[in-house]
Amino acid sequence: MPQDNFKPIIVHLILSGKQEEALELLAKNYKVTTPKLKVGLPKKHKIKALGCYTAKNQTISVQNSDTMANPFVILHEFYHHLRSKAVDRMHRGTERNADKFALEFIDAYRALGA
Repeated sequence: MPQDNFKPIIVHLILSGKQEEALELLAKNYKVTTPKLKVGLPKKHKIKALGCYTAKNQTISVQNSDTMANPFVILHEFYHHLRSKAVDRMHRGTERNADKFALEFIDAYRALGA
């Protein structure tokens, strides 16, 4: 897949309810394992959080089914998955970097006039 189309396609897949397919493509592109995806946050997380990533079981959890179709949340949490797999494992990814990662995809999607 050409890289100039990659980011908009990922966002489109998430918006279309094909989150697992988007995560598989992301994992393949970044050469990491595909994280699991589930609805419902772990008990320790605040109700206001829309999503979280748990490295122990490689799972992206989202607050509810509506959040499942939110590309910002899915991509933000995928960034945490990606950073947890980094070779140095020292920098696991800041919230600001996760936001930037997600917004790059969304901006690429919007640039196509979608």
